[in-house]
Amino acid sequence: MTKPNFKNRTLWTGDNLDIMRGLNSETVDLIYLDPPFNSNKTYSAPIGSKAAGAAFKDTWTLSDVDLAWHGEIAEANPSLYRVIDAAREAHGKGMQSYLIMMAVRLLEMKRLLKPTGSIYLHCDPTASHYLKLLMDSIFGSGSFKAEINWQRTSAHSDSRTFGNVSDKLLFYGTGSINAEAIRTPLDPNYVKSHYRYTDQRGHYRDDNLTGPSHGSPPGSPGTQPWKGYDPTAINRIWSVPRTGRYATWIDRNIISGYLKIESIPARLDALEQADMLIHSKSGLVPSLKRYLNANPGQVPSNNWTDISPVNSQAKERTGYPTQKPLALLERIISASSNAGDMVLDPFCGCATALIAAEKLERQWIGIDLSPVARTLVQRRMGKELGLFSLQAVYRDDVPMRTDLGELPPYKTHKHTLFGKQEGHCAGCRHDFPFRNFTVDHIVSQSKGGTDHIDNLQLLCNACNSMKGTKTQEEFLASLRREGIR
Repeated sequence: MTKPNFKNRTLWTGDNLDIMRGLNSETVDLIYLDPPFNSNKTYSAPIGSKAAGAAFKDTWTLSDVDLAWHGEIAEANPSLYRVIDAAREAHGKGMQSYLIMMAVRLLEMKRLLKPTGSIYLHCDPTASHYLKLLMDSIFGSGSFKAEINWQRTSAHSDSRTFGNVSDKLLFYGTGSINAEAIRTPLDPNYVKSHYRYTDQRGHYRDDNLTGPSHGSPPGSPGTQPWKGYDPTAINRIWSVPRTGRYATWIDRNIISGYLKIESIPARLDALEQADMLIHSKSGLVPSLKRYLNANPGQVPSNNWTDISPVNSQAKERTGYPTQKPLALLERIISASSNAGDMVLDPFCGCATALIAAEKLERQWIGIDLSPVARTLVQRRMGKELGLFSLQAVYRDDVPMRTDLGELPPYKTHKHTLFGKQEGHCAGCRHDFPFRNFTVDHIVSQSKGGTDHIDNLQLLCNACNSMKGTKTQEEFLASLRREGIR
């Protein structure tokens, strides 16, 4: 991991691709992104709302620049190229253009994410399946953790098909979630049907004290009879709580020193004396009382129905057209980061992820194309968190990477590049003598490019002149239009 070349609480205004290219590698613990969905809609905030002026058109058409990006992807990641090409065949050029836009940005996010980091991509069924293939290609299918369905509305009447009421969250990472931080209360119907018994300690259910024998021979741990009960008679062995959550609860609340009891018969004696056993009427084996007040709640499944969308009366409502609820981001950040970790939202919009990160004592950086995001961060930090004097950093420049060490002047790579390109121009691909070449930055320094050799190429004098101030994608597109490439 490298040191960040940015400060905590920094918000950039500008193209997130350029800005991410200028950030140091492996400096982010969690990325949440809520990009456009390719929904063929135009979104804008109502006049008079806090987010007035925020608008974007979520419609994509294939351009020459997209095709140039596609060519770069073909060279860098062939599997990713094939996914995008297949999407064009199945869904059309608009989907191809959208996926190209997403792919080049996801490649940068992969570089920024620490090896232990996690990423959540928020989308809807319009492109979710194609985006999952992109994520599989970039982050690795083995890093896929879950496809979470967030029920964003309770009803959606459509007589032509089933109502679409859910968004998708594609979750990738290498570690486990922090389950204890996101537990929710048990469903009342589950409590009613399972915790049916009550004593002086409260509601409880009966639980097994035995487990499968797996052919354990006589004399093995857990096979000995206790007070006339013989679990081996039913092909079972004793499985009396010794470690874990419930054993700890028993030790703290019912039987002091329980965790130190070694033998199974002694643990059974202690549980019986504390009135925690239910003796079987059939005389087979007793069962254990498992109390409701020892249950810390349930870890959410991948179907989230308990977080409501931001409605018109919500205090957190800003008017931003695609605002997500604070509770949704709090769950994601709590599940996949720790206090002090760095959170990035490259499409931060109305800054909900940044507010949640600040509230949960995480560090954060955000990027948005619209300057409205800056105003919303300032207002929301003050109103929702009381941080009127928050020392946030607002930037509209492209940062310069500092994680590549001391790089020699880029022109010193000319001989190496000449050999690497075998005398071919990286633009028109024609052969030229060494003296006819100029060293060129593929991604310009003003767009986050560096002097590293991976960001350099040789262009013949004609191509170098033709490229001028164009981006690499614009330059390659212009070559194709003229039939040069």
